[in-house]
Amino acid sequence: MYYILFYKTIDDYIEKRAPFRAEHLALAQEATKSGALVLAGALDDPADGAVLVFKGNSPKVAEDFAKNDPYVKNGLISEWSVRPWTVVIGSLFKTP
Repeated sequence: MYYILFYKTIDDYIEKRAPFRAEHLALAQEATKSGALVLAGALDDPADGAVLVFKGNSPKVAEDFAKNDPYVKNGLISEWSVRPWTVVIGSLFKTP
C-alpha cells in the first residue's frame, strides 16, 4: 500500500530550513534506501508544502518519518497528515 505524507510549511520555510536541511535529506535518503520512501519533493509557486510518497504495510511508515524529521521537530512544518493512496495506473507503481 502507498501512503502520502502531506506537509504544510511555515511562511518563511525556505529561509529557515538551512540548518536542518542536511539532516532532513539524510533521513530521506535512508528511507529511500530502505524502500520506504518512493518519491518526495517540495511544492512550488507558492513554496508552501511538500509531498512524500511512502510504501508500506501501514501509515506508520510515513508517520514515523514525520515524527523524526528535523523540519517537523524544529517547527518548519506547521501541520502534516498521512493519507492512504490507491494507485490505479502508472509505470513507477505496480499494484499488488
